[in-house]
Amino acid sequence: QVQLVESGGGLAQAGGSLRLSCAASGSIFNINTGAWYRQAPGRQRELVGSIAPGGSTNLIDSVKGRFTISRDNAKNTMYLRMNSLKPEDTAVYYCNAILPWGTVRYGWGQGTQVTVSS
Repeated sequence: QVQLVESGGGLAQAGGSLRLSCAASGSIFNINTGAWYRQAPGRQRELVGSIAPGGSTNLIDSVKGRFTISRDNAKNTMYLRMNSLKPEDTAVYYCNAILPWGTVRYGWGQGTQVTVSS
């Protein structure tokens, strides 16, 4: 079964940058839509953005212009570049593949913690 491992989180100052990585134990992002999610303290897990097999990306309004999703199919890895970080971005970030009907394809990994100080 496919395993997903998130990494790259850490501490950042407001206005700083981080790049998160999502390593998959198989070739999935060439045929599946990859997606990044986050869950902040006291809040529900929310979709941050996605990248389709053809390469098109979508991001929620609150991160547009600051975050970028990309992938490297040869490495079975998806990335989330986060610039101009805000304290509101503090959350545990998860990756997955998303199915056309809106559900995730695989089990959740451990996630990677992103903490942004003001």
